[in-house]
Amino acid sequence: MNLTNQHALVTGAGSGVGLAIAQQLDAQGCRLTLCGRNEAPLKQLAASFTNAQYVTCDVSDRASLDAALEQARLTFGPFSIAIANAGSAEARPFRKLSQQDWQQAMGVNLDGCFNTFQAVLPDLLEQGCGRLIAVSSTAGLRGYKYAAAYSAAKHGVIGLVKSLAIELGPKNITTNAVCPGFTDTPLLQRSIEQIMQATSISRQNAEQQLLQGNPISRFTTPEEVASAVVFMCQTSACNGHTLTLDGGAP
Repeated sequence: MNLTNQHALVTGAGSGVGLAIAQQLDAQGCRLTLCGRNEAPLKQLAASFTNAQYVTCDVSDRASLDAALEQARLTFGPFSIAIANAGSAEARPFRKLSQQDWQQAMGVNLDGCFNTFQAVLPDLLEQGCGRLIAVSSTAGLRGYKYAAAYSAAKHGVIGLVKSLAIELGPKNITTNAVCPGFTDTPLLQRSIEQIMQATSISRQNAEQQLLQGNPISRFTTPEEVASAVVFMCQTSACNGHTLTLDGGAP
């Protein structure tokens, strides 16, 4: 797919991986709708790009998302690409997880992906082509200590991606997921601080615990994740794929 003038939705676009994805799609000539809950960073980012607008909403609230995307279509027309990047992670022992913690993890990470994909699907079907891409996690491929709710939600995202790839592939709509390991974003820094508070260890030791067994001994960068997303936007041969970006960690 030639990305010039394609209308791309990026959720969770205000920082970290979402910001890097938006930057690289802007460089490819996409028209961008940046979506998030906090207006200030989105407004600043949209003004810095070549052809971008922003909408504020909570992706776990379907009515709010639908209204925001209808507003976005008035400017840039139907969507052809959707990047479901919005997510949140809380590090907490399973025995201390509340029902609210569980529902919040599912709402943002899994329901948000479902809502995003389903909300733009009529546009893609009408055009006869499109790209659906989820930013999942290696937590969607294996379990992690203190991340039961997050891991369960991200496993659900992988199941959704694989199912949609089979269902929508014949309609020239591809569905894929990138699965980064620990990525140097504000979300990771919050998780490290939670580990430090829960265990009373230093930041260096907390980081070393997260990087244990990682052959390249560093965190993935947002730009590396964004490059994978751009590749998935450009090719139709990649469908139902879960691309792991974790330096070869076991």
